Amino acid sequence: MAKIVRGSEGVGQAIELLAAGKLVAIPTETVYGLAADATNGEAVASIYEAKGRPRFNPLIVHVADMKMASDIAIFDSLSRKLAAAFWPGPLTIVLPLRLGHPIHALVSAGLDTVGLRMPDGLAHEVIARLDRPLAAPSANASGRISPTTAQAVEADLGERIPLVLDGGATPVGVESTIVKVESGTVRLLRPGGVAAEDIEAVIDMPLARGATGKVEAPGMLASHYAPTANVRLNVSALMPGEALLAFGSFAVAGSPLATRNLSSSGDLREAAANLFAYLAELDASGAKSIAVMPVPDHGLGEAINDRLSRAAAPRDKPTAPE
Repeated sequence: MAKIVRGSEGVGQAIELLAAGKLVAIPTETVYGLAADATNGEAVASIYEAKGRPRFNPLIVHVADMKMASDIAIFDSLSRKLAAAFWPGPLTIVLPLRLGHPIHALVSAGLDTVGLRMPDGLAHEVIARLDRPLAAPSANASGRISPTTAQAVEADLGERIPLVLDGGATPVGVESTIVKVESGTVRLLRPGGVAAEDIEAVIDMPLARGATGKVEAPGMLASHYAPTANVRLNVSALMPGEALLAFGSFAVAGSPLATRNLSSSGDLREAAANLFAYLAELDASGAKSIAVMPVPDHGLGEAINDRLSRAAAPRDKPTAPE
């Protein structure tokens, strides 16, 4: 089983393991990431193996500063403006790879671009002290619910990794927003911890939307973030034996097997932070189906609804339009 270690002792152990090419689960402000040295091919391959992750699904690279980021990818004025506004923080920017970059080819899954993010907190400390970029998708089996606590990581991947660095519950609770910067435009690939409206305010233009039909970044599979139970969205009444993922103060008809309310006050930030933990708790209730009340689609609601729609998608579809 994985050791769960907090504080400076945990940071030191994490750095030793990562330097040796091992996997470590680390907390970011979004969810816990399954981290490996992004320059080490065998270490990166261990991420895919531990997660059971499709090889065509690329990994986000986490950096400590702009020098590290600029050694990996080519920034233009627009991408630098985004980095200045939102880093450290829950924004991933997809950029062209720089010639001679140190990132192993498995990280980008054959693409000529890479998703970069600068995390905050303990993850940032680990990367800065290690002085190497880290590939770090969410620390869960591929397609399953992303973990927001060290205990959730241990329950899912504890048999496959040596260490979980415990930083408590993650404050944002959904993965990073992913945007791609190209030809003077910014295209939203995945909604997440930074609201689209906040990005548009910084770049002073609307975000482009719509997929190209190929996987360009993590989280673009149709079925993703999925519990074992089926998920039914936008319900106003329950079926017998269903668990309920509620939102706000309104009631639905029927008697749920179990209930969790993302935010009884209708706070989308609170709802995002609770999403994955509550899905996991309802999944453990024994219900074969989880009914989900409607969630507004503005601000962080866009990211919440994106994750819920992928959790509810048919489990046999390889890719999805945005």
